[in-house]
Amino acid sequence: MSVKLSDLKVKLFTDGADKAQIVEMAKQPHIAGFTTNPSLLRKAGVTDYESYARDLVAAVPDRHISFEVFSDDIPEIRAQARVIATWGEHVHVKLPVSTTRGETLYELVRDLVQDGVKVNLTAIFDVPQVDEGVKALAGGAPSIISVFAGRLADLGIDYKPAISRAVELSRATPNVEVIWASTREVWNVIEADEMGCHIITAPADVLKKLPAMGSRTAAELSLDAVKAFRTDALAAGLTLDLKGRAAAE
Repeated sequence: MSVKLSDLKVKLFTDGADKAQIVEMAKQPHIAGFTTNPSLLRKAGVTDYESYARDLVAAVPDRHISFEVFSDDIPEIRAQARVIATWGEHVHVKLPVSTTRGETLYELVRDLVQDGVKVNLTAIFDVPQVDEGVKALAGGAPSIISVFAGRLADLGIDYKPAISRAVELSRATPNVEVIWASTREVWNVIEADEMGCHIITAPADVLKKLPAMGSRTAAELSLDAVKAFRTDALAAGLTLDLKGRAAAE
């Protein structure tokens, strides 16, 4: 049985930092929010972070938006988080699980959520990080834990233990939601939904494919592929000298 967009319970977030694309995706009622990160900001050519962020919040004032800190110094990370939290009612502050030196940020996360800062704890890859991350978020402001399932899959690592553990713990932690992050394909959206994730964040090009889910059968897709091969063979002008081969044999 095929799944349709209307069957999904998981919330859909667009991952990206291009303003025009975000505004376009916000026109779709099934898009519930947006996530950004420093890599995406660089790709989008953002230089004035606060001006960009406030402009974006004004453009989509009714949707979740996650903005990430970029310092590698814990006191400065704390200060940046408090500034970012002022950018809008629906803003979540993305905090990596650690500094580049491997210093974990769980204590800082705990302090911030207890002070009312909505946190998106990101770059989560394994079960111990899930355990400590949810513990740090518990009992504070509405927050999120982002498990990078796609990056694990890229290296042949099973992401299901970390996702399953996060979903399990979130059921007992009312203020915490789970994001399936680093999405690679439409099937990931179905997996995230079936595994009980609250949210999946995906590039716009993946999300734009979702309305087509359930619109074709496997048999129809097979015939489409055969027709495409035939069309392209004719367009390329491919030929084989079968008469000459038969004569030679």
